[in-house]
Amino acid sequence: MSTLQATTVKCPNCGRTNRVPAAAEGRPRCGHCKQPLPWMVDAGDDDFAEVAERADVPVVVDLWATWCGPCRMVSPALEKVATDLAGRIKLVKVDVDKNPRLSQRFEVQAVPTLLVLDQGETVARQAGAAPAPALRQWVEQSITAREG
Repeated sequence: MSTLQATTVKCPNCGRTNRVPAAAEGRPRCGHCKQPLPWMVDAGDDDFAEVAERADVPVVVDLWATWCGPCRMVSPALEKVATDLAGRIKLVKVDVDKNPRLSQRFEVQAVPTLLVLDQGETVARQAGAAPAPALRQWVEQSITAREG
């Protein structure tokens, strides 16, 4: 049984609010202007496979914790990257304290730990916070290297 929730996202192009499912085929688009929408969702031990590993686009996974200062700093930067790369990536946030199986599976030793998954396979990994431009460059290099 899935407990997946849809989130609401404001279209960066026209400003309309759209419901975006946590897991779906394809890529979310604005119902009004048809432009790609940023895809940012939470996932946990029980729904990670459906939300992240089966995604049609590369997935940036943010393994974070509520008590972590650098995690709180990197979160808006990751949201900016997800908005800038709307239609090209999906951002999935995982609270490591609430999801110990994923924390163990990905051998998280420091938070934030960032991963890029392509069809469920880890293609890039980075620990620690970074500003939005550096994160965007890292994500773009990771997905471009995979495409080429």
